[in-house]
Amino acid sequence: MIVVTSSEIAGKKIVKTLGLVRGNTIRARHLGKDIIAGLKNIVGGEIEEYTKLLAEAREQALDRMKAAAREMGANAVIDVRFSTSYVMGMASEILAYGTAVVVQ
Repeated sequence: MIVVTSSEIAGKKIVKTLGLVRGNTIRARHLGKDIIAGLKNIVGGEIEEYTKLLAEAREQALDRMKAAAREMGANAVIDVRFSTSYVMGMASEILAYGTAVVVQ
């Protein structure tokens, strides 16, 4: 499955547009990680626990989007974007979306 943020794929011809596909996940923070993050906030620097959590969430959302594209018969997704939203006090949604296409 080819996944790109552009509306074209170099060397490929889009022969069919199948429509919007998306994949999402909602992840909650962990109290233990929040304590560590709070301590790091005092001294500064990257909060690796949150970086890892968000990276895992993005990958899961991408995997779900690609699965939805496969179900439609696509072999590529173009114009891929990410969105994030606040769901509740300690949880956020990561959404991956794009246009499912068939390329040659």
